[in-house]
Amino acid sequence: MEPTNDAVPVSPPADESLVWGGPFFRVLESIGLQRPGYWHLAGRILVLVAIGWLPLFLITAFLHPEALMSLLRDYRVNSRLLIAVPAMLIGETLMESRFRAVLKHIRRAGLLDVSDLAYMEGIIARLIRARDSFLPELAILLLLIVHTTTSFRGLVDATPWLSRLAGSELHLTAAGWYAVLVSSAVFQFLIGVGLWKWLLWTFFAFKLSAQNLRLIPTHPDGHAGLGFLGLTSAAFAPIAFSATAVIAATWRNDILHHGAHLLDFKLPAIVLVVLIALIALGPLAFFVPCLGAVRRSGILEYGILGQLHSSDFQEKWILHRAGREVDFPVALEITTLANFGQAYVRIEQMSPILADKGSLYTLGAAVLIPALPMILAQIPLAVIIGELLKAVR
Repeated sequence: MEPTNDAVPVSPPADESLVWGGPFFRVLESIGLQRPGYWHLAGRILVLVAIGWLPLFLITAFLHPEALMSLLRDYRVNSRLLIAVPAMLIGETLMESRFRAVLKHIRRAGLLDVSDLAYMEGIIARLIRARDSFLPELAILLLLIVHTTTSFRGLVDATPWLSRLAGSELHLTAAGWYAVLVSSAVFQFLIGVGLWKWLLWTFFAFKLSAQNLRLIPTHPDGHAGLGFLGLTSAAFAPIAFSATAVIAATWRNDILHHGAHLLDFKLPAIVLVVLIALIALGPLAFFVPCLGAVRRSGILEYGILGQLHSSDFQEKWILHRAGREVDFPVALEITTLANFGQAYVRIEQMSPILADKGSLYTLGAAVLIPALPMILAQIPLAVIIGELLKAVR
């Protein structure tokens, strides 16, 4: 099969990928939706949408055509299958590219000596075996089954396409059962697999942080040479976006149909943001102790060197400069002292926190954007625009 125009080229799969592999990937390969070196995004999105959403439309159209509009207007199911699922599939490509870039940079930058690099290669091999094991994804499926059997009754409400009134009780329609057993499972499984792959990266970061890294306190990235790791937190943005979209859709439905207020979700929203921040930035926290130690050591060691150099400068050009003032403007000691001062300031400004501003903005947008429909359900857009116009007067 030749690559189509919906295929996004990536590096050829190798035994260093934390994302490209596992039982789910092998299933996609077996049905032609995955091939070495290409993410067939359009095909995979269309197939999963066809599995998760299209049957809901067809079942409702044939069995309960009068309820079809309620399905098309149901933001809960549409956000899950038409927004969150594609976002998760696209997110795999981002996660793959960031992780590959990190592994490549570690080798090229010489952050590890031969023995430590060999140890980390062994860690990667262990992670690859874990990635390809069927047990983690089987565990995800079992958790989905348990979650579905214990919580599906809470999903039943008076939405026409979802349930029918039988006596005094609501019962799921055929489309409702399909949504519970298949459609929701598609999204939840993708979230589970995404978190599993992120856990692999977290374990790798933990092991890497324990090695004897060659860190330079004066490195221009302001993180002793580990600044590139800050880029990885953005790889969690698609998972954060998808989870927030589904949760916000549920809260939006409660606001519109069950009398809930936006402030009712203040505490859960705070917890959600904190959880996303902890999971996305958690792997970077492993490096805080070693970076803090490098900064402290740099201040002490460079401080000693600065003391020696400044003493010489003081002795030569301040205390005993008489008769040599004409040579001062071209003295090499001036340039050396100035450059050393800049290096010392760089050490003082070095941050042990590896969060990249661009990645933080990406994570923030991944939480805020899917939450907007929930906010607009409580506060109309016209009101928001009106307040903004008042503010700029």
